[in-house]
Amino acid sequence: MAAFLLLIFSIGALFFASNAQDKYNELPVDVRKGVDLALERLNSHSGIQHHFLFLRSLYKSDIQPGFDVKYIYHHFYLKATKCPKGTLDSATCEFRNDRPLIDCATCYKTFREDIEQEPTPYVHCIHKTTLTKEMKEARVERCNSMAYSSGAPTLLASIGTD
Repeated sequence: MAAFLLLIFSIGALFFASNAQDKYNELPVDVRKGVDLALERLNSHSGIQHHFLFLRSLYKSDIQPGFDVKYIYHHFYLKATKCPKGTLDSATCEFRNDRPLIDCATCYKTFREDIEQEPTPYVHCIHKTTLTKEMKEARVERCNSMAYSSGAPTLLASIGTD
């Protein structure tokens, strides 16, 4: 009986972890690249010891001025798993419930679904429990200013006087 319960629990854990991957895979390609960028930056910190997975999106928006260019803003959660940092196959990684969520906001410019290096992509990830209202406002302000830094949307909308 105990073996049966263990089998049922293991299948449920696999389903929950694969469900997280399904949510990630449902994201558009250019949005997924922003999540990957956030995970890359998070994993570059020496204090991070666990593998993280995308949990869910809170807000997504994009501005499409044309010519295959998009400015993307994505607010989402990452969650720690029981797998160690650097795990390549996360299909068997179970979520940890003893760690706070990582609240991330990214904004960046894409050209043909690839992240452009100018303007510099913005990634801000912090434990959800330490995120303040001021930080949220600073994120939005920073991303709003980035969307128009190239001048493209205003340049295309201007009408000459001659």
